[in-house]
Amino acid sequence: MNSSPVPPGWPERVQPPGSPGWEESARRWLYDQVPGEWRRYHVLYKHPLMLARDVRYLTDGALQVARSAYSRARVELADHFEPHAIEERLRAYAEEGARLNVLSRQVQLVEDALSGVRWVPKL
Repeated sequence: MNSSPVPPGWPERVQPPGSPGWEESARRWLYDQVPGEWRRYHVLYKHPLMLARDVRYLTDGALQVARSAYSRARVELADHFEPHAIEERLRAYAEEGARLNVLSRQVQLVEDALSGVRWVPKL
C-alpha cells in the first residue's frame, strides 16, 4: 500500500498513512500525549481510533481549562501574588494554550487518518 501525503501540521513522529507501521507510530505518539496509566487499558491499544478520540477529548478539555484559568487569573490571584508573578503565569498559560492548540490539530489529523480520511493536496 502506498503512503498518503500528509497535511500541514501532521505530527513529525507519525509516519504517513498507508506506509508500513504507520498505525503503530500513531499509537505510540498518541500514548505519549496521555498519562502513562492509560497504557493499561488494552482496548485502547487494540483500537487506535478509540485512543485518538479519547486523546482529542483530553486535549480539548485541557485547552478549555487553560483558557478559563487565563481569563480568571488576574482576579483570582491578585490577593495572593505580586503583579509580576501573575503576569508570568499568564505568559505560561498563553504558551500552554498555543501548545495545546497545535496538539489538538495534530490529534484531529491523526484521528481523521485512522478513520480512513486521506488528505489530498490542492494544486
